[in-house]
Amino acid sequence: MPNQTVGSFERGLRLFEKMIGPSDARRMRAAWRKLEPDFERYVLTFVAGEIWSRPGLDRRTRSLCTIAALAALGRTNGLELNIRMALRNGATRPEIVETLLHIAPYAGFPASWEALVVAARVLPERAGRKTHSRSPLRRKLRALPGKGPRGGR
Repeated sequence: MPNQTVGSFERGLRLFEKMIGPSDARRMRAAWRKLEPDFERYVLTFVAGEIWSRPGLDRRTRSLCTIAALAALGRTNGLELNIRMALRNGATRPEIVETLLHIAPYAGFPASWEALVVAARVLPERAGRKTHSRSPLRRKLRALPGKGPRGGR
């Protein structure tokens, strides 16, 4: 790796560990390496080491932007990871849900719905409690026709 790439990788690794926590970062990196070792390097060097490390936006704002983009594109794996990171980056549960509601007229209601299903799975988990039917978001999702909060999975 050229020197700049090494610097970006190390910067990205440090930032990624801050945004998801050291143990989750280790697990995620191992999963990426198992899929394809270069994928881990690309994510840590370019995405975390270059894009997320730029000045101009704080991490909370970047997280909410990223959640909106991933939800609009229907990228549920990335969305789940970035919802977890958003919480560590200072975004609140209501801000995350509002972001996902806000994209509905722009990205489509199905994209918003699918993202809310992912959020319903992730947000209670991060609060240290199991998902249960008394969650306001889960109650809203249960009232909708179709797949419901688990997405039929």
